[in-house]
Amino acid sequence: MTEIPDDPAALVELMPFAAASGVEITTAAPDEVVGRLSWAPERCTTAGVLHGGVLMTLADSLGAVCAFLNLPAGAVTSTIESKTNFLRAVRDGHVEGRTTPLHVGRTTIVLQTELRDAEGRRVAHVVQTQAVTAAPVSAR
Repeated sequence: MTEIPDDPAALVELMPFAAASGVEITTAAPDEVVGRLSWAPERCTTAGVLHGGVLMTLADSLGAVCAFLNLPAGAVTSTIESKTNFLRAVRDGHVEGRTTPLHVGRTTIVLQTELRDAEGRRVAHVVQTQAVTAAPVSAR
């Protein structure tokens, strides 16, 4: 498994898109990663509803970090499948995500992420599969 940085927020800096999107990571361990994303008008579709792609960005980012923390030495990961069920619109506040691994295998890691609004109501449920592969020679 990969060593966890002292500051979980530093993990976002490894993912420039997540950082630019406003993803924050508050806790990170191989068995659970927690983070959040604040509502902002520039992250919305019509009627001030947080865009589904923003919710998926939060879930995918948390899932990627959880997978990263479960990798064997010298391996890398990338999302190969993601399934999202949207359950509630978000019009203010923030969304908190909690990712846990369902399966940590030799070639894949399967994770689930629950997204909840500031009131604790479920917003989305995401299950994703991450591939586990050897790092390219140039990255070693």
